[in-house]
Amino acid sequence: MFLQTAPAQGSTSNAEAMKHMGFGDLIHNFDALGWIVFVTLVVMSFASWYFIIANAIRNAMVRSRAEKVIANFWNTASTQEAIRELEAQPKGEPFSKIALDAASAVAHHQQASANGGRLAESLSRSEFIDRALRQAVARESLRLEGGMTLLATVGSSAPFIGLLGTVWGIYHALIKISASGNASMEAVAGPVGEALIMTAFGLFTAIPAVLAYNFFNRSNRMTYAQFDEFAHDLHDFFATGSRVEGVAPTQK
Repeated sequence: MFLQTAPAQGSTSNAEAMKHMGFGDLIHNFDALGWIVFVTLVVMSFASWYFIIANAIRNAMVRSRAEKVIANFWNTASTQEAIRELEAQPKGEPFSKIALDAASAVAHHQQASANGGRLAESLSRSEFIDRALRQAVARESLRLEGGMTLLATVGSSAPFIGLLGTVWGIYHALIKISASGNASMEAVAGPVGEALIMTAFGLFTAIPAVLAYNFFNRSNRMTYAQFDEFAHDLHDFFATGSRVEGVAPTQK
């Protein structure tokens, strides 16, 4: 007959030690700095996901409406009708706001010229429209940048914040081990494993923010190029009465 050998006491204690390396044990052993690091990462994670979702929805809406807004403006029978359609666009639609600023600049310059104001003497019609378009493009470009700084900050700093929590946790673990004089796996595995979770948490916070930042940065560059192209066409149209390329509506 074969005798069954009982499991070694060391392996049993090691297995028990590995059970105390979970997230619940990490929370239970937090000190003041540990809580600060943990709360900071949680806030960063929620903030980054908020801007990821908000920017994704906003960029999708802008890209989906861009071609339609531009085409409707050039294909409308008269400038006045085109302006009315632009005014009916949603508040956050950038291309309509750029065109409306250009139209407003033309009207303002015409009024100043009719009244003999100094504005018409100091700036030509073309210069005044160009100035309005530059300001409009800069404003709408800045709106697209919303949340980008936070995503970049989270992506670059969250791993180091998590690492700080890990280093601090291991430091406290070593102090406890030194005080107890027990360097067994049961004494070491729990505190060290709990500390390492902070590094993983920092990475889970940073990775989505980095990926989202790179994606939105590329998407925004494409939209900026559309802003510039549309602004140049608007300048030519409102300054000369005709578009350089394509068919433009007649001013009435």
